[in-house]
Amino acid sequence: MDADVGVPARVMTDASLEMTAKDAGDVAAASAVLAPGTCVNITYLGSETTDSRVEAARAVRAAGLTPVPHLSARRLRNRDEFVRYLEVLKGADASRTVFVVGGDPATPEGPFGSAESLLRTDLLQEHGVRDVGIAGYPDGHPEIADAELWRTLHAKVDLLAELGLGASITTQFTFDEAPVLAWVERVREEGIEVPIRVGVPGPTGIRRLLGYARRFGIGANATIVKKYGFSLTNLLGAAGPGVFIDALEQGYDPARHGVVTLHFYSFGGLEATAQWLHDAR
Repeated sequence: MDADVGVPARVMTDASLEMTAKDAGDVAAASAVLAPGTCVNITYLGSETTDSRVEAARAVRAAGLTPVPHLSARRLRNRDEFVRYLEVLKGADASRTVFVVGGDPATPEGPFGSAESLLRTDLLQEHGVRDVGIAGYPDGHPEIADAELWRTLHAKVDLLAELGLGASITTQFTFDEAPVLAWVERVREEGIEVPIRVGVPGPTGIRRLLGYARRFGIGANATIVKKYGFSLTNLLGAAGPGVFIDALEQGYDPARHGVVTLHFYSFGGLEATAQWLHDAR
C-alpha cells in the first residue's frame, strides 16, 4: 500500500514512538525528523540489560527527545532491583516520565505481579517520576478477562490521581479503528478523562507485522487486515498505518473521545518510523 496515504492532523499531534535498547544507534538520525521533545518509549525486554536500556534513555535525552522507560513489574526480581533501576534512570535524567506495565512473564520473577503493585510502592515519586503511562487493551487481552481489565484500569487511574502523578493510557496496536473508537468512548463514559495514545505499527514488512499481532493476541482476520490495507493472501511487501489513521481521524470526535493521539510501535525500525511520521505530517 502507499505509506503516504493522506493523514490528517488532529490525531497526529504530539505522537510518540517506541523503541528497544538495540535501536539506540538510530536515535540521532530519528531525532533529525522528529519534533523536539517527542516522547520515545524504551521497552523492558528480558533479552536486554539494564545498562543497555539506560544507555538508550541517555541517547534519547541527548537527541533532544523525551525518554519514557518501561517498568515491567513481573520482570523485576526484587524491590532492590526496582530501586536500583529507578536510581540509574534518575541519574540519566530519564525518570520524570515512565510507562508502567505488568509485563510478559506468566509467572512473576519477583514480588511484583502487576503494574498496580509497582505504583503502590511509592518509590516512583521518590525517584523523580511525575507522569506515568499505563496500558489499554481495546481488543482485550488473551490472558485477562475484560471485567478485570476495566477494574485495573480504574484502579490505576484512581491511584495515580491519589499520588498526584500525571496519567495517560497507551493502547496495544490494532488493525481496525471501529473497536478502538468504541473502547475510547467507553473509557470516557466510565469517567476516565486522561489522555489516550492509540497504538499503531510503524511501516514494516507484512509477515513481521502479523508475527507481532499473533504475539500480542491482536485479531488479524482477512476482513480486518484488508480494511487496514493489505491481504493475508499476499504477505510480501510492507504495510503502513495511513489507511488506519485516516479512518481513525474520520471517526474521531473530541467531544466524545477527549484527548486522543498516536503511539507508533517501530517494528520496522525507529528511523523508518520517524521518517514516516515526518512525511505524513
